[in-house]
Amino acid sequence: MYRFTVFILLAIFVVVGCKEAKKYHDEKPNLVAKAPTDKIADILAHQQKLNEEFRDPEESPLPDRFRKDFNGLDFFAPDTNYVIEADFIRTPDAVPFMMPTTTDRQSEEVVYAKIRFELHGKTFELEVYQNADLIKEKGYEDYLFLPFTDLTNGEETYGGGRYMDLRIPNGNRITIDFNKAYNPYCVYNKKYSCPLVPAVNHLDTRILAGVKDFDKK
Repeated sequence: MYRFTVFILLAIFVVVGCKEAKKYHDEKPNLVAKAPTDKIADILAHQQKLNEEFRDPEESPLPDRFRKDFNGLDFFAPDTNYVIEADFIRTPDAVPFMMPTTTDRQSEEVVYAKIRFELHGKTFELEVYQNADLIKEKGYEDYLFLPFTDLTNGEETYGGGRYMDLRIPNGNRITIDFNKAYNPYCVYNKKYSCPLVPAVNHLDTRILAGVKDFDKK
């Protein structure tokens, strides 16, 4: 929610980076990965936690003028069709590169893996990234960053795309829950420096899940 996304000790050098240092947007690490027995309950709990973070002046990316009247983020309704099992294809020979951001800062990333999955009757593939600095932080050794764009951008969702936080799985499969897609922090506050979504990570479909665009009115 990077988590809140999403990077950064990527963002650690920021012009306040996307809430520097952790996950492309700071968040306390979840060290135990677990599969929820009730997917809808898990999604609702995630939404509640995210709203609590946005209300907390110590964690919220919202400027005071927005936070004082904050009633909650605008989410798509929870949809378990967007909780997807994907192939996790590691790319050990990938070469690090500099990912541009919304400011002059660049973030050194490497394509850790590609994920391949089916959605809406089509097969899609996305790259997931690992940041060389962030993995040195305690609790983020297995952290991965998944930014993406889709056909809702500029309409229901932020035009620049959204982020997801992942953890390295033990095997060659991974669960992707698009209900947990979130906006870059620079959507809420221009002081943040947020990674731009690579063109290769565009989904030619509508992802009607996760956080919608932010209305600043």
